Amino acid sequence: MRSSEGQDTVPAMTHRDQLKHLLLERSVRFGNFTLSSGANSTYYIDARRTTMSAEGQMLVGRVGYEMVRKSGLEPTHLGGLTMGADPISYAIAHRSHLEGHPLDGFSVRKEAKHHGTGNRIEGGLDPSSRCLVIEDTLTTGKSTLSAVEALREHGVTMVGVLALVDRSDNAEDLFREVGLPLLSIFSVQELLKENQP
Repeated sequence: MRSSEGQDTVPAMTHRDQLKHLLLERSVRFGNFTLSSGANSTYYIDARRTTMSAEGQMLVGRVGYEMVRKSGLEPTHLGGLTMGADPISYAIAHRSHLEGHPLDGFSVRKEAKHHGTGNRIEGGLDPSSRCLVIEDTLTTGKSTLSAVEALREHGVTMVGVLALVDRSDNAEDLFREVGLPLLSIFSVQELLKENQP
């Protein structure tokens, strides 16, 4: 791009560009890792190092909210399995309020707590709620499906799944089988092609 004076100018980074840079800087690590699925990997993405940072909160909120708005899914609530989904859903919820279109967050425990109300799902969902399930790093999709099942048992409407980073082979097909579209902010291929060791 050239300015009116004929000098080359660098386009400003978008919020998505900034979020990608932050993920590469803080969350992508290379080495030998065992994933929660039991599979071995030469890289690991610890998204929480990004999503729990102050800058990450701002960027995830902006980028995530924009993707949700453009998706046409029209959720009223967003959340997923604690704790990976929590900072993402809360950042988007915060941004949605600033934009004047509030979306509330929720959390799904891995199992119901054994004290107090005994809730597995926290956040005030009711039968009219339209829920978008959030995942920080999507690998097989099986843990996300457990959240989907818990939410369906709770009696809410599911509208889709949103992943910050999709490193799966076939999660899109897996969710399609249960009637849910998958939205991904980044594919792992996009991240890795710019950050090879």
